Amino acid sequence: MKFYSRKLIKPGDLNASNTLFGGALLRWIDEEAGIYAMTKLDTKKVVTKFISEIDFVNSAKQGDVIEIGLEFKSIGITSITFSCMVRNVFNQKVIISIDKLVFVKIDEQERPQAHGKTIDNLGFEIALNS
Repeated sequence: MKFYSRKLIKPGDLNASNTLFGGALLRWIDEEAGIYAMTKLDTKKVVTKFISEIDFVNSAKQGDVIEIGLEFKSIGITSITFSCMVRNVFNQKVIISIDKLVFVKIDEQERPQAHGKTIDNLGFEIALNS
């Protein structure tokens, strides 16, 4: 898993229990994974299709720094799928894990569109397991 971005937990990111609000974290994950899908599919026209079960493992508090990691899982005709893990930068505790985030390339009418990518032309530097 590669970690792509970091976020500082600020007062506006907290819930009533003074821990990181899950909605804020999911927004960051969706944005980061969407950008990653755009770069891999060479298009700005992608949408979130599916996010699997979300496992909140540990909480984050104000002042913590977290990092968002993504890992390629599979490629479809119109879609690309990643897994995600968010962890605390300093103590390495996992904050959240998501098994599947699926993004789909769309056309001008917002219908799924073939992206023409394969595992071979996605540009990953690591060996992929099928």
